Amino acid sequence: MQTIAEDDGAVVILDQTRLPQETAFVRLATLADAAHAIRVMQVRGAPLIGATAAYGVALGLAEGILLETILATLGATRPTAVNLHWALDRMERVLQKSSLASVAKERRELAWSEARAIAHEDAAANAAIGQHGLAILRPLAEQKKPIQLMTHCNAGWLATVAHGTALAPIYAAQTAGLAVHVWVSETRPRNQGLLTAWELAQAGVPHTFIVDNAAGLLMMQGKVDAVIVGADRIAANGDTANKVGTYLKALAAKAHGVPFYVAAPISTIDFACPDGAHIPIEERAAEEVGVGATAAANPAFDVTPVNLIAGIITERGVVAADNLASVMP
Repeated sequence: MQTIAEDDGAVVILDQTRLPQETAFVRLATLADAAHAIRVMQVRGAPLIGATAAYGVALGLAEGILLETILATLGATRPTAVNLHWALDRMERVLQKSSLASVAKERRELAWSEARAIAHEDAAANAAIGQHGLAILRPLAEQKKPIQLMTHCNAGWLATVAHGTALAPIYAAQTAGLAVHVWVSETRPRNQGLLTAWELAQAGVPHTFIVDNAAGLLMMQGKVDAVIVGADRIAANGDTANKVGTYLKALAAKAHGVPFYVAAPISTIDFACPDGAHIPIEERAAEEVGVGATAAANPAFDVTPVNLIAGIITERGVVAADNLASVMP
């Protein structure tokens, strides 16, 4: 299965709001379709959101909508995932600078070509993340079998164009013949850990689904060798935003000497954002928590400070969280 694919002037996505109970696909034919898919989380995960937004630009141009309107519409869908804005900025630069962009037909073709390139590059970056993460896991395999890993939310191939980010090293380890077991945090309130469990089951990776608040106990008991999570935005100083609940796992990992890694492509690093205090935190509807008339806070993300992160696994290698500039071209 693919998370996103072109289809005769449209885009087909795997509808993640219906997983794991049902596998269904949705055809996006308009800018409004793409914006809706991102907003309601039919597509989710920062890299996949970025790729979908890039294709949304192509869809909008095919409808004859002004580029400025397209960018504003897509840019307003999700505030935290920086890959969304990275992809939109890249599409805008390409479309405005190219001499082909002055002709409507060529401009539309250029948009499709650039969106396709963004998708292909994401798949390649994530494959490289898997290999660099594998280098971290190999020494653990020499000490203990199977390697006991923990993750939070879903940062597998469902959250990307292919391979995943946090799960990419796990898949690479499986391919390399290393024994791995994964503790999968349920990830309230959206329960995206169910998607991770579904992915791992499809791939035949041994795993155990746990309630969020069991993570600290498992680390205290020495049952976790490392934590690997994804990211929706990494600030210039290395502070990292991920699905709410990540920060608590990082604190527990620090307390018990468990290395805590973040896996993300370089497009997730936001050098214009100085630190975690400047990362916008998306507040989703209280109805998602299911508390009826009771007042509820539903932040979608939290921020893990740089001092809690053992390293950032990128497509260019593993880097200290406070030395992100070293992986830039």
